[in-house]
Amino acid sequence: MPGLLSAMEGFCVIGVVIVVGYAAARMRIGGPSAQMVLNRFSFFVSSPCLMFAILSKESIFEIFHSSIVVAFLSAVAVGGIFLLLNRLHFHMGAADATIGALNSLYLNSNNIGLPIATYILGNPALVAPILVMQQAVFTPVGLTVLDATTQGTVSAKRILTQPLHQPLLLGSLAGIAVSAISARVGWFVIPDFLFDPIDMIGDSAVPMILMAFGMSLHGSAPMKERNDRAAVITVAVLKNVVMPIIAFVLAYFLMGFRGTTLYACVVLAALPTGQNVYNYAARYNVGLTFARDGILISTITSPLMIALIAAVLS
Repeated sequence: MPGLLSAMEGFCVIGVVIVVGYAAARMRIGGPSAQMVLNRFSFFVSSPCLMFAILSKESIFEIFHSSIVVAFLSAVAVGGIFLLLNRLHFHMGAADATIGALNSLYLNSNNIGLPIATYILGNPALVAPILVMQQAVFTPVGLTVLDATTQGTVSAKRILTQPLHQPLLLGSLAGIAVSAISARVGWFVIPDFLFDPIDMIGDSAVPMILMAFGMSLHGSAPMKERNDRAAVITVAVLKNVVMPIIAFVLAYFLMGFRGTTLYACVVLAALPTGQNVYNYAARYNVGLTFARDGILISTITSPLMIALIAAVLS
């Protein structure tokens, strides 16, 4: 099965870099701030450059592919399922339930999505529509609910300015704008002496992201809070099992996708929970361990599901 072999080779590439990051943290190479430095540099510099370089040369029609419908509907479905399960079984407060819903539906389109799209799907631009969707729709909705449930008021300024604090989104939108302008005039509008350094910096994003993630695994001790264990496992199942199944049903039967498009829809749906959710939990001081454990468990189990998807769909 060439698809499964390709996926395993992609995981091998990703895994080796993660192990290098873990070993570096274990040997204290770079000091205690190494992970933070790699994360911040990739977040504010490398990843925006990467998305700009990719999307600026991508066809505008390919960027906003109809597969975004699958990503949106499957995310909304698993978020709604968690809220229903919370009402029936977990009985969390509104703020914690919001973190749980975000844990279930929010895709790690950057730290894990970019490497998987690059090395397994062969096209890192596939994560761009998901990134834009999450930052433009799910993040404002989630922050609005958290504002209302934790502070009693909704800060419209905070919600509206949230995208301005997302360099990856800004880099993506800039790339999309250049793609649209280039398509309009008939030639690539960025000269090589400006594009090449941006592209070079962007090439450093994926290895830095993976090494920083490997460093974060050193000393991790998940599932300490017994009260959250059932909810954490539920989040991981929803994210890594239920969401890909829903994505397959929507992609195959609703959208009529086949081949590589169907494969990409289901693989991307199996991405683990995005680390942004922990940032939101920390900002409002709600569900911190719940968010962290949900992200970690879904990240550990995601490769197994993606390997299964590759074995079945390839």
